[in-house]
Amino acid sequence: MKDRSSITNRPEGDELLAVLAALANPHRLRILAALAGGREYVSRLARRLEISRPLLHMHLKRLEAAGLVIGDLELSKEGKAMRYYEAAGFALELTPATIAEAARTLSADPAPPRSGEHGAEEDER
Repeated sequence: MKDRSSITNRPEGDELLAVLAALANPHRLRILAALAGGREYVSRLARRLEISRPLLHMHLKRLEAAGLVIGDLELSKEGKAMRYYEAAGFALELTPATIAEAARTLSADPAPPRSGEHGAEEDER
């Protein structure tokens, strides 16, 4: 059986950014909260959360890419493909020290400031 936990307690920079970005949406927080109770079929989860299946799929893909949920495709007795999701086992410790450690491992430079933000005027000179 494969390991179902995918996020370490002290994630590297890019992994931490993906996790925080995935959690920075109220729909995704509600999805993860619903899956904390156990594995769920997509259609049932959509009805329970009162969101459309396409919207749910979009959010589940983002959560899965961040390692927060795991999806499995199964065949029903009738031969119908059914997608189930469950919360991945993870424990994330956020402290100034773990953030500093993660920041040292970032692979990309931060995005330049947008127009109107502090420091943007200097870049335009």
